[in-house]
Amino acid sequence: MINWFLSKTVRRGTEMRKHVNRIMRAQQDLLTEESVESIKAALIELDEILGSTRDSKAILSKMDQLETVATKHLRAYRHPIIRENVEVLLVAIVVALAIRTFFLQPFKIPTGSMQPTLYGITHQNSIGDNEVEFPTGIRKWYESWFKGVSYYSLTAEESGTLKMVEKPRKLFLFISKQRIQVGNKWYTIWFPPDKLYVRAELSYGTRYEKGEDILKLRVVSGDHLFVDRFTYNWRKPTRGEIIVFETKGLNIPNQKTYYIKRLIGLGGEELGIGNDRHVIVDGERLDAATPRFENLYGFDEDDRYQKNHYFGHVNNKIAKNFRIGGSIAENFRDGKDRYNIPNKHFLVMGDNTLNSFDSRQWGYFTQTNVIGKSAFIYWPISKRFGWSHR
Repeated sequence: MINWFLSKTVRRGTEMRKHVNRIMRAQQDLLTEESVESIKAALIELDEILGSTRDSKAILSKMDQLETVATKHLRAYRHPIIRENVEVLLVAIVVALAIRTFFLQPFKIPTGSMQPTLYGITHQNSIGDNEVEFPTGIRKWYESWFKGVSYYSLTAEESGTLKMVEKPRKLFLFISKQRIQVGNKWYTIWFPPDKLYVRAELSYGTRYEKGEDILKLRVVSGDHLFVDRFTYNWRKPTRGEIIVFETKGLNIPNQKTYYIKRLIGLGGEELGIGNDRHVIVDGERLDAATPRFENLYGFDEDDRYQKNHYFGHVNNKIAKNFRIGGSIAENFRDGKDRYNIPNKHFLVMGDNTLNSFDSRQWGYFTQTNVIGKSAFIYWPISKRFGWSHR
């Protein structure tokens, strides 16, 4: 070990020994017994001198001897450089999959149900507003790559009506495009946002004159975070943690996706919810002073109709009563009734309680659905970047 640190020649010899030994093992069923023994003898001689001296000449002599034996007996691979690169790539993929499966899994926030703790995709349609100017050049690149803000702008090159909005097409990996036809002219949108037609408020048959804006849309990407899949192998989730879980078995349309919510009720507890959105667990009322519940109860419900920093996620037309129905919600009438959570089951709510599809609608779920907890926001670079959101 000391020789390895002090001598570059020792390090080269060690790498050569490992390389030849690996190839010999891979080809062992193709080599004769005599060839295998010759290679092993040369490997042993090199190994012995590597452990006994730092004499460069002696080590290089044994390395040359091993090279001669290996060249004579081992079969040469075709396209060795390509082979090595493919092996490295495959190892990298396996390591990445292992990390994703057992430690950290990337997750994208699609909606605003966890606002203001976590933000989903938001947009601003500026069609018809000539005072709004979109950035260009370096500023546009900076906002896209660091802040997650994308700008989409199209101007009619000739007069005509909107005839077609094609579905997005993925060309390669993360490269996608979507085409729009106005009159006889086709326009291409690269890296289109989800639900472009709805966000841009496009409508078939709308007429655009030459030089008029067809599209003027600002889209802010949702938070991208890593899910910690390791911690819950050693302990159970605790109240107030932000957990990610499968929707399998829930009474919802799409059971092949993941949800992210705040854990409010544990198995074996008695839970109630009043019309003020506050949860009562075994007689104890949760509020903004309860650790980890600051964001859930930290905004003024009376301001929900104003165009504030919650606007764009809170559906003000529906949120006149925070409980909009559902089987579980019927058990929470003004906090007078209580709901008993079965053992090994959880109840969750979104921090944006005025507009969150959560346990108040579809009920509890088994703890085996949980895959991990929110760990680290890695993109975009915002005030929520890092661990602070937890």
